[in-house]
Amino acid sequence: MSTDFAVWAPRAGRVDLAVGSDGRRLPLEASGGGWWRLPGAAAGGLPAGELDYGYSIDGSDPLPDPRSRRQPEGVHKLSRTFDPSAHRWQDAGWRSPGLHGSVIYELHVGTFTPEGTLDAAAGKLEYLAGLGVDFVELLPVNAFNGTHNWGYDGVLWFAVQETYGGPAAYQRFVDQAHQHGIGVIQDVVYNHLGPSGNYLPQYGPYLAANSVNTWGDSVNLDGPGSDEVRAYILDNLRMWFHDYHVDGLRLDAVHALHDERAVHLLEEAAAATDDWARQLDKPLFLIAESDMNNPRLLEPRTVNGYGLAAQWSDDFHHAAHVNLTGETQGYYADFNSLAALAKVLSGGFFHDGSYSSFRERHHGRPINSTRVGTHQLVVCTQNHDQIGNRAAGDRITAHLDYGSLAVAAVLTLASPFTPMLFMGEEYGASTPWQFFTSHPEPELGEATAQGRLKEFERMGWDPATVPNPQDPATFARSKLDWAEAEQGDHARLLELYRELIALRRKTPELTDPDFTATTVDFDEDARWLALHRGAVTVCLNFGAGSQHLGPGVGEILLATDDGIQMRDGGVQLPAKSAAILRRQ
Repeated sequence: MSTDFAVWAPRAGRVDLAVGSDGRRLPLEASGGGWWRLPGAAAGGLPAGELDYGYSIDGSDPLPDPRSRRQPEGVHKLSRTFDPSAHRWQDAGWRSPGLHGSVIYELHVGTFTPEGTLDAAAGKLEYLAGLGVDFVELLPVNAFNGTHNWGYDGVLWFAVQETYGGPAAYQRFVDQAHQHGIGVIQDVVYNHLGPSGNYLPQYGPYLAANSVNTWGDSVNLDGPGSDEVRAYILDNLRMWFHDYHVDGLRLDAVHALHDERAVHLLEEAAAATDDWARQLDKPLFLIAESDMNNPRLLEPRTVNGYGLAAQWSDDFHHAAHVNLTGETQGYYADFNSLAALAKVLSGGFFHDGSYSSFRERHHGRPINSTRVGTHQLVVCTQNHDQIGNRAAGDRITAHLDYGSLAVAAVLTLASPFTPMLFMGEEYGASTPWQFFTSHPEPELGEATAQGRLKEFERMGWDPATVPNPQDPATFARSKLDWAEAEQGDHARLLELYRELIALRRKTPELTDPDFTATTVDFDEDARWLALHRGAVTVCLNFGAGSQHLGPGVGEILLATDDGIQMRDGGVQLPAKSAAILRRQ
């Protein structure tokens, strides 16, 4: 167990290590650059084994360690030491496939299983391996106040939430995932901190003065003292790769990372990740959540790009959602056509410099297909944001029949991009995924509930449809009902997802990363679209009537409806159905 107690507190006049609950305090020595360290002689007198501790700044009550690995009694209490090297890894035979050709499965630990723990989630790895996914992407697991929330209110980025099982359980989960042939992507949040338990400002200038984003104060990435703040973030990135063996990280809302330096934090992080990949001799990658439609995030650093491996593509989701559901309010308005979907499928972005009616300005720029591959866009028809940020947290399952859900599956998994599924999507889960919180402070809980209610009232929603995020029943409703997966159309849809993923894996045309290898035909009035990828054509009928598409004579590789058949030099598609063909 390491006894290297060190903390960055550049404005402090005195820093003490507070040990355990006995009130003992050991003075730290200033070591330059704002750092304080416990002298070796004093460290040698500490008890062996796990140790509860905190730091006192200029005589304050003990505060959690900014780099705490465990918070067994919550984010307001003492930290506890954790030795990541104690775990005996069994994943020496694991080799990450990387993003190209892979399928991602996004899940929230607290609602994925009835128990809501990492160990319980590990019990579902055999199921996920059978589904055929290559990576699981966990919503944030860093320590937050309370027992449950989405994870984006974390305040201690180095600690794994105790209600999920803590850091040892996280290591067990990753180890078992790798033994099942599944990689792990961890969602991390560096653009803001949660509203309760954030003691970083008492240590130093972690937050930017007079700079806020949607969720609170911005992180100080380019102001005085920001060198150590950036190092704090990069050390956190390294922790996930080195101590927890994760394969990739998803960076939350990178547009909220305010950084005016010549070398943006994202570029620095991507370069460091590539260095660690070489040192560890295994693929590692970063995925950005971004709606900026700026391909610079993905372009190589040799041409002044940031060199990230991938980014989420909201345009795909919006175009798919509108054409599947018919919803056109808000930011969906610009995507109300098959032409919009066709543009996304062939070019990656819909808004590539075009006018965005939602933003009331032009938005985005085109992708250069010689610098960016199709696999660098992560796409979905459902994810935690697009479901949970609806007033009732309803999935598209609540509005679509089996035929349309099957079309959605084919559209996502046979698209040119890297597909991502949201937990339960593969069997058409009927359970909602709602916005839930568990703030222990009554005033914060009330403010959160009222703020969400007012937000949806402004958009014209009936207040009765907006669940109270603080109500434990909201959290309970959001847990998956695994019994559904074995019933009726749920089981039928699950089998389709398995077949699609297996077909994708063995059909090179479906994972070709070259944008120029994709062409699209469609009929706006008849409501059909044909996606051509080499000798393979993906035929989608969004309409209510049967359609005949004429891609030529060929073999049906997959059909979502028993009525699909080849005839008259093409394929006959019943209403709301899809087929994948190999043309002769």
